[in-house]
Amino acid sequence: MSNIVVPTLGESVVEARVARWLKKAGDRVEVGEPVVELETEKIDLEVSAEKSGVIASIARQEGADVKIGELLAVVDENGAAAAPAASSSPAASAPAPTPAPAPASSGNGSAEAAGEGRATPTARRMAKDNDVELGTVQGAGAAGRVTKQDVQKVMAPAIAPTSPSKIAPGARTEERVRMSKRRQTIARRLVEAQHAAAMLTTFNEVDMTAVMALRERRKESFKKEFGVGLGIASFFVKSAIAALRAFPPLNAEIQGDEIVFKHYYDIGVAVGAEGGLVVPVIRDADKLSFAQIELAIRDFATRATDGTLTLEDLRGGTFTITNGGVFGSLMSTPILNPPQVGILGLHKIQDRAVPMNGQVVIRPMMYVALSYDHRIVDGREAVQFLVKIKDFVEDPARLLLEG
Repeated sequence: MSNIVVPTLGESVVEARVARWLKKAGDRVEVGEPVVELETEKIDLEVSAEKSGVIASIARQEGADVKIGELLAVVDENGAAAAPAASSSPAASAPAPTPAPAPASSGNGSAEAAGEGRATPTARRMAKDNDVELGTVQGAGAAGRVTKQDVQKVMAPAIAPTSPSKIAPGARTEERVRMSKRRQTIARRLVEAQHAAAMLTTFNEVDMTAVMALRERRKESFKKEFGVGLGIASFFVKSAIAALRAFPPLNAEIQGDEIVFKHYYDIGVAVGAEGGLVVPVIRDADKLSFAQIELAIRDFATRATDGTLTLEDLRGGTFTITNGGVFGSLMSTPILNPPQVGILGLHKIQDRAVPMNGQVVIRPMMYVALSYDHRIVDGREAVQFLVKIKDFVEDPARLLLEG
């Protein structure tokens, strides 16, 4: 006999939830074959069999919360797969009637199975709860992977406009849905961040003219040479690193009564994902080129949509950048990502009238926000840090000279 247990889930993750069993008791499994899906506060992951055999028993059912090392199932390495149970009724020995021909459009079983294999766990659960056949859903993710958004599109009915006077009063319904592990953790950590840190936010605005002009001049050659577009994120990552070098407390953390100054720059970049925002980390971002940063961000965004980010992708980080502008946010207050003591919030670029050299001109402007832990970062440092980022972005050539 061999046991399938909850594996080590990564830094600070100690609990998971059984999301879906891929095998049932009596099924044959091979080494490395996925047996069960677990949902953690950061990602969903599959647990595979370490030995070939037959599932002798399942210890925890779907929806159960489990901890690292806890037993999930037992595999009998010498067992034989269970045969389908034969009926003992007299009818079992009678000749089976000839089945009617299947309609030409039949084949949902195989299509459903194909859809199961290329869908994210969240998409599978949503499809199951709403009677959507995954085989009929066209996946928009990488390699045709079906995501939650793809299922939602199939679920959304076409609604014809109706005069308000003709709408009959309907039932006032409510739905109670258990929070996912990720949403529970997001909620808990956001509250903890505000209670555990002396969090303040300072704001500034950045003239994006120089960056946008540079991108316009170089976009075609950059895309041709590196295979990725030149976005604004890489400019802010580079500028943030230069500012962190100038103001080390913003790249530090508090451990007990000590301040740990970090002399490396692992920059977290917040991206939207099924179930909530996640923050994959660009390791040693100070050693990367603009192209390498853009490629890393594109890869993270793709894998966040596909549900293929790993726990290692999300581990650690010394400073975070989040861009609410992609959703249309004009200004917001980002919340710290503990134990980090700084987070930079970017926002929508919008044309505004600004005074310049005695004239009023129209410029593409962006509000930026820096939330920081006032326990180790003074207001003066926070303001100067944000001003330095502004200076670098408004004059990108400085990144080559000083960054």
